[in-house]
Amino acid sequence: MLDPSHPLAELLRKDDRFAFEAYVFVFEALSYAQQVLGLGEEVTSETPAEPESESESEDEPVAERHVSGQQLCEAIRRFALEQYGYMAKTVLNNWGVHNTGDFGEIVFSLIRIGQMRKTPSDCREDFDDVFDFDTAFKQDFKIAPPE
Repeated sequence: MLDPSHPLAELLRKDDRFAFEAYVFVFEALSYAQQVLGLGEEVTSETPAEPESESESEDEPVAERHVSGQQLCEAIRRFALEQYGYMAKTVLNNWGVHNTGDFGEIVFSLIRIGQMRKTPSDCREDFDDVFDFDTAFKQDFKIAPPE
């Protein structure tokens, strides 16, 4: 259960366009992009994260693997197909996600509440029209009678 004081809980109270599961899925897809697909390059983020220990300074830049908006969209597409198969588009639509621009809305909302980071070159529009949902999630499905 999500702690009511967590920034994501507050975001969900203020903005109900997307289900909680959509935010979780984007986090999981980012990890999939970096860990499984090997996407991302070493960069310094613009938005500092909360320090993990008292010895870390909030003002120090953080080196991390950066995944672009287009790369994240492709990772989301592949992860959704892997997780949900033929139902991927239906699941995403059920969470309020209908196009790649919605992923950008989710990511930039997470950036605003300090749960994700961006580089100076990142912008919300990086997620617009990366792929068409109907085409990207369509898989040929045929039921063949036994021979």
